[in-house]
Amino acid sequence: MGASTAENTNLRLKAVLDILAESVWSGDTLNAGEVLAEATVRVPFDAHEAELLSGGIPRGHKNLTSASAKLVKAGWLVKGRSGWTIPDDGLRATVAFPDVSAFAEALDAGTPIPDDVAVPTAPPAKPKAKKAAAPKKAAAPKKAAAPKAEAVKKTTRKAPAKAAAAPAVETLPQPESVAIAGDFNKLLGAAEDWAPQYDEAQMEFNPLVQLWSLTAELPAGFYTYKIALNRSWEENYGAFGARDGANHELNHDGGPVTITYNHATRDIVVS
Repeated sequence: MGASTAENTNLRLKAVLDILAESVWSGDTLNAGEVLAEATVRVPFDAHEAELLSGGIPRGHKNLTSASAKLVKAGWLVKGRSGWTIPDDGLRATVAFPDVSAFAEALDAGTPIPDDVAVPTAPPAKPKAKKAAAPKKAAAPKKAAAPKAEAVKKTTRKAPAKAAAAPAVETLPQPESVAIAGDFNKLLGAAEDWAPQYDEAQMEFNPLVQLWSLTAELPAGFYTYKIALNRSWEENYGAFGARDGANHELNHDGGPVTITYNHATRDIVVS
């Protein structure tokens, strides 16, 4: 870990690029929440960074999500609706600035990546050690073949073929309930805002498409909210599907709005 909050944040930003590069080489697909979670595993929060801010967000997590905008500005990270991806310049940055000091200085100063830095390829896989061959056992002496008995023809009836079973539909274990907890819960009829325990904040689950959704009539305005599971804040997801992440934001023109949540990806869609 670094000696300061700023250095820790830079270490995590570098970890974000490293994690995304590794996912490119391995072929794994990670959503933004998984990338941020892994970055904080590699560079854990200190006591100051672990303090919870309003909305239940750790200070270090908010610092990281805010600072990730610098990666986007540098052209080293692309944030999309389906998640975060690393472009070629982001891959080149992982080798052009190998230590955190050079990385942070280049990021803050907008230093371009030297032209002679090529896009890195996956590191070579380590060859597996060959197991020593086991000594061969001595062959057992062959028994004399018994005289063949006269073949007896048997008439057998084939059992009727069983009908093929219908393919099972793959389902993901779902939470008991999913709520939209935000600053418009009172408008939905709840007793207070930011309260995932009320019925009015709960989303409805559609088992056919494995999605949760809530439709409401809201006046024009700017709203913030998070996804909270099982009527509490113990497990919640914010922007980019990050657990304990920053608030989702909604600029609404007024009228009906539908928010859909996918528990498999932690993504939301607003329509």
